[in-house]
This record gives sequence, structure tokens and C-alpha cells, in this order.
Amino acid sequence: MGVKAETVHHVVREPMDPEEEMKVTKYLRGEAADLGALKDKKLKGQLAVREDLYGKSAVAAAKAEKWLMPSEAGFLETEGLEKTWRIKQEAIAAEVGIKNWREQYDIVLPELGPYTVDFDLSGRYMAASGRKGHLALMDAEKLKLVCEVQVRETVRDAILLHNLNFFAAAQKKYVYMYDKSGKEVHCLKEHGAAVKLQFLHKHFLLTSINKHGQLHYQDITTGQMVANFRTGLGRCAVMNVNRYNNVVAVGHSGGVVSMWKPTNSAPLVKILCHKGPIKAVSFHPNGHLMATAGIERKVKLWDLRKFEVIQEMPGQVEAIDFSQKGLLATSTGSFVGIFGDFSGSQRYRRYMTHSMAKGYQIRSVCFRPYLDSLAIGHSQGFSSILIPGSGEPNFDSMVANPYETLKQRNEHEVHSLLDKLPPETIMLDPTKIGTVRQARKKEKVSKEIEEEQEAAVEEAKNTSLKKKTKGRSKPSKVAKKKREKVKNAKKPFLEQKTKEEETLRKKRKRITEENPLPVSLQRFARKGTVS
Repeated sequence: MGVKAETVHHVVREPMDPEEEMKVTKYLRGEAADLGALKDKKLKGQLAVREDLYGKSAVAAAKAEKWLMPSEAGFLETEGLEKTWRIKQEAIAAEVGIKNWREQYDIVLPELGPYTVDFDLSGRYMAASGRKGHLALMDAEKLKLVCEVQVRETVRDAILLHNLNFFAAAQKKYVYMYDKSGKEVHCLKEHGAAVKLQFLHKHFLLTSINKHGQLHYQDITTGQMVANFRTGLGRCAVMNVNRYNNVVAVGHSGGVVSMWKPTNSAPLVKILCHKGPIKAVSFHPNGHLMATAGIERKVKLWDLRKFEVIQEMPGQVEAIDFSQKGLLATSTGSFVGIFGDFSGSQRYRRYMTHSMAKGYQIRSVCFRPYLDSLAIGHSQGFSSILIPGSGEPNFDSMVANPYETLKQRNEHEVHSLLDKLPPETIMLDPTKIGTVRQARKKEKVSKEIEEEQEAAVEEAKNTSLKKKTKGRSKPSKVAKKKREKVKNAKKPFLEQKTKEEETLRKKRKRITEENPLPVSLQRFARKGTVS
């Protein structure tokens, strides 16, 4: 019919508009492998069929996306000279539905603040902790209190763990774990007087930092203390997790941000971000952008792929947080500012502003997942405001389901435990995990070579030395000569071992240079098939 067909991964299909082309590209598994370098016809045919299957799957997924993801994120839009940051919360509440309208609330508890807030992965439940000892677990969907407890001592931070059933609080002397009824389950004395808590959901690791810079990792499934490091970079009061790779970032009083993983006693990265103490740290959901706030009244955005500053913004900021769609919230006193990157150039500009009641000193801000709202913990309690476009509009029930039943929650917990990742998988670039080979045990020396080496050493030890005059037969001289003989007896065996290791290294290097296939296909290549 004269219709020009395009080929993606060897799949012939009808022309698509640019938007559909972008969707297909998103679902493709990288670039197609160059099968022309393969001489094995059978292997070449098998991989060609597999590439066709990948292409068909990408096209089918792109066509089904409009049904799988029916909702789209919507931001504030203005006309003419209007500015989005001039729009008040009252005007937004008048235009939204009843469900979103309920996201605006202000809970006043002036005698127990200031408060910190934290959500679970689904955004359904919220943990609020007051400095004066108040702990509360709330159903944010129904605005219903699940439990609350007064511990009668200082509470510095509180976070939800893998689901509703448990939450942890950093109290005056120790870290405590509570269940959903408010009963104390564990007292984690190893953490000491922690100031910040974080939880790594994929690894089930509870992380804490105290003001002296002592960093702890504890596995909550076994109770084992996985790691305990002294950062040695000054006092700490700031800690956050990069959800992209589960690397923990710690802010120090010297202006340094250090990044850690539990299998390294030294920091992976140390960045001098500010000239004074770090006030807050947060990470973009894509894992490549970090925001830091310093006491010198500056907010800096860092590109973690190059470790360079890409933008600086003025402001005395106490707390910052990124939303699922990349909006950045900052707090200064009783004022909240929302910034967004709408051009795609990683240049953030002002999007919304909100001023709390006079005298409310904001301590923490936290975007609610899968909803367009921002929770604010302040000196008089905690509040919530509407931020259009901040949350991901479509949730994956296999990852986080805000409407899961008790049975689904229990099944999800079992699956999460079965899929728990070991601490060794935490690294700056998680894409390297697929290329890591299991460490091979050193090849044992054959029994014959061991026997020959032992026999040579024994012979050297039993060799009788000729007695000499003028003090050359002293016991110390004799012992020294015997050690030299033993060393000379071992030397041929050590040289042979070194030569074998060098030959093996050169062989591996030659194979790597000669093999043009991707790493994922190298295991299929036969010897002699690659020129």
C-alpha cells in the first residue's frame, strides 16, 4: 500500500507518532546486539528470536500504557501575567475534589512540638513524633489515629519500617521499636542516643547516626548489627538515603557530605558542599541529583554523575525534600517554598509558596507518595498542604499498594523477606551489579608441588654447615645462613606461581580485548568463533 515500515529490534511495524515512539524506546531493553559478529548459526538464530520477542514486548507495552497508567500528573497553569507561586491554598482547595480537599489540615499540639513526619512507601500511613515524647501513627487516607503513645522523654526522630506493623523512634538514650498498637517491642541499645533514623526497605536495614558521627546498620530481620562506623568528620545531625542505590549520605558540621555503605569502613565519597555545617540533604528519585542546604544561606543542587554544582539558590533553609515527580520543597522559619524543573534542563525555579501562621517554626517537610500533598512538621504540631503535580499519579500494587488488605499486606511482607538483598549489593552505581562476578577461591597448589616444596625446605633446614673460625660460626650467624637456605629453596616455587598468575592475567586481558560482544552475551561465545 506504499506504507513505509520501520524496524525496531527486527520487528516490522506500522509508523507511529513521536509520542508512541518515545514510549516504545522506553520499554526496549537497550540497543539490539550485533549478531553479525557471531559465526555460530544456532546461537545466532536463538538470539535473533529473542531480540524479536523483546521488540514485540516493547510495542505491546507501549500500546497498553494508556490502560495501565490512566492518570497523568497535573501542575498549576496560569494565563498572562499570573504567577503560580501567587496562588493560595484556599484557591486550590476550592477547585479540587473532596478526596484531595481532605489533604488540607492543621493539627495543633503546641505543648508537644516541634514535630517530625514520615510516610511509608505507599503513602497510606504517617508517623509523627513530637520532641516532648509524643509518638503517633496515623491513617492519612481516613485521617484516623491508629495508635499514639507518650514515652515521657525526648524523641528526636521516628520512622515507619517495612510496613504499618512496626515503627522506630530515636529517644533520649536509645532507639526503640514499637508495633502498631503502641507496645514497645525492642530496645536497640547498640545505636545509643541517635539523632536521625533511616530505613533501607530492600535490605531491611535500620540506619542511625548520633551527634558524634557514629553510624550504625542493623538488620531488623535477624537483629544482627551489620556495621558500626565512626565517620570521623565532625558532629552530625543530618542523614538521608538515596533510594536509587540505597547509599546513605551524612551531613557534617564541617560542610562535608559523606556517602556510606555497610560493607565499607571508609566513605565511598566525600564532598565539601558548604563552608559551614550542613542543615539538610535530599535526593531526587532518579538518584542523580542531590540538594544540600548549608548554614551560610545557600541551597546547592549537585549532579552526582560528575559531582559538580549545577545550581545555587539563596535561602536560610532548615529542611528540604524531593517529591516523586521531582519537585523540591524547602522550609525557612514559617515559610515553605516549592521549586520545580519544568524545562528539563535541571534549572529549578519557584513554583509555589506557602506561609504558615506566625510563630510556627518548621522542622521537617515530607511529600506524601502517590498524592499531591506535603506534610509539614512544626513547633505547634503538624499540617498538610496541597501541591499539584508532586505525587506519582499511578501506583504499582506489586511495589506499594495504598489500599492493600490484611492478607495482601502479609503476603507482601513474605515476598519482601524472600527478595531481601544482601548489604553487598549497595553501591554508587547499581547497574554494575549485573557485571559483578562471584569471587573465585584461590586455586590450591597441587599435592605433588606441596610435597616437593616441603621436602626442599626440610632438606635446607637439615643441611649441616661447615664450622668456620673468627666468629663466623656463632649461633646467630648459623641461624641466618639456614634462613637464607630455606628462602632459596622456596624461591623456584614462588617464581613458578607468579609466572602462572601472570599468564592467566594476560589470557583474560586478551579475551576481553578480542571479544566485541556485550557483557551479557559473552558467555554464549564459543572459543575460536570471534576473530
